[in-house]
Amino acid sequence: MRRCLPSVCLLVAIQLSTLASAQLPGAPAPKKSQAAARIARGTYLVENVAMCADCHSPRNERGEFVKAHWLWGAPLGFKNTVPMPRFASMAPPLAGLVGWTEQQGVTYLTTGKDREGQSAAPPMPEYRLSREDAAAVVAYLKALPPPSR
Repeated sequence: MRRCLPSVCLLVAIQLSTLASAQLPGAPAPKKSQAAARIARGTYLVENVAMCADCHSPRNERGEFVKAHWLWGAPLGFKNTVPMPRFASMAPPLAGLVGWTEQQGVTYLTTGKDREGQSAAPPMPEYRLSREDAAAVVAYLKALPPPSR
């Protein structure tokens, strides 16, 4: 009996797993996989597109993210070069979106207006995400453990 290379075995196992979980065409996806897909999309947007961790996650003395405090808020590592009203010195925590409803989070990410109707304080951009992308970002952030005090 011949053994396959570990990487080949892994590839075959992934393909078999994918085939086993395949759905019939036109069949609705189970709710759990829709939620998981939404969170996966949110993860991608937060971590690879918007790069939220750059401001909203603390770093250690080597400049590396402190993964145990992922998106728990952090002091900004830069200052404005010209006077600017409301320029924030701290990025607030995003993990868990504590104090925000899902709808408030989606509204913020689609309009750039917070719970009080105010624009984001610089340097935070006023995002104009699609409703679907905003809902995915909110689902991901709500799924993260909030900062412990």
